Amino acid sequence: MPRVAREGGFEFVVHTREQVFEPPHVHVRLSDGTDVRIELAGGTLMRPDEFKVPPRKRRAILAAYRRHAPEILRVWSEIHGRR
Repeated sequence: MPRVAREGGFEFVVHTREQVFEPPHVHVRLSDGTDVRIELAGGTLMRPDEFKVPPRKRRAILAAYRRHAPEILRVWSEIHGRR
């Protein structure tokens, strides 16, 4: 599982084995051990209600994602061979 980026307390990781029915996404590990997923097509949390991430932290996660999105998408495409 290559780590693509790290910013603050967020670590962006692309898993090498994903289900083919899942949309392209990146896992974000938070410093408190929480793991959330961001859908690459829309740049949104896949299930924000499930993770109970406070709004301020959610905005920070998505802002960090946007800064690293081109690299995350490149790595995801290299690993999974699709966009």
